[in-house]
Amino acid sequence: MLAAKSSGATLRYYPAAARATNSRVLNLGEMTDALPDLTPYGELTADRLTRDVTLLQRKKGHRFSSDDVITAYVAFHAAPTAATVLDLGCGIGSVLLHLAWSLPQAIMVGIEAQAVSFALLQHNVARNQLAARVTTWHGDLRDEALRSHINGTFDLVTGTPPYFPPEAALDAMDEQRAFARIEYRGGVEAYIAAGARYLAPHGTLVVCGDARTDDRVAAAAALAALCVVARTDVIAHAPKPPLFSVWTLRHADAAVANGCIVSSLTLRDADASVAPDAARLKAFSGF
Repeated sequence: MLAAKSSGATLRYYPAAARATNSRVLNLGEMTDALPDLTPYGELTADRLTRDVTLLQRKKGHRFSSDDVITAYVAFHAAPTAATVLDLGCGIGSVLLHLAWSLPQAIMVGIEAQAVSFALLQHNVARNQLAARVTTWHGDLRDEALRSHINGTFDLVTGTPPYFPPEAALDAMDEQRAFARIEYRGGVEAYIAAGARYLAPHGTLVVCGDARTDDRVAAAAALAALCVVARTDVIAHAPKPPLFSVWTLRHADAAVANGCIVSSLTLRDADASVAPDAARLKAFSGF
């Protein structure tokens, strides 16, 4: 989704000493016949998202990154007692399954439209033995027909929408990666509109996006009768400006009158050392 992703500068939250064992090429013979065939999707790796959750992901496809973990981190702290969680555009399951691990009491639902990501999502739910609590739907989050399948509202709704406009696409871009990065099915506005429809009266919506889209988030929130109550700016390397932000929204009639609380998370300090915030993120993931 971000330039950091396209350059391969992803952040893994596990100790350096464990890196050699936390990613491995997957033997397709390990997969169950009841799940989609992943053979056409190329080489896969199995990578630790949390201490106890491992994700299958394409070695040269869309892969989880810092924005997924930080979205889960902000969401968990915004709604630590959530009993029902919906993740919009959940991809391969990064935010959805991190929150399933962080909120072991919660019932989870995920929506994903891209076929390759949805196939991997199904495997990731199964391999982490979460099918009893996690339901996934293959479809477009903007599709009103999904409402007939997804019952009720949710205490917590999350989303990590793509950040780039369609004109930023390259002809040779991998399809799975393109749909994760390019706003083919809408950007933050579509996620906020959908999130508002599914949000419980006192629920919390958490979305991630380009740090420069604050005005877009505010406008979309107003249209959906939501209020932005917090924004977390994520600084990949101090003193550079924020790379992305995570917004917390609630229904306007349920929001407290404190305005928008702005905070920040820094991953690396000016001297390139790992910042204390990054250490807290590692601990959040059980590492």
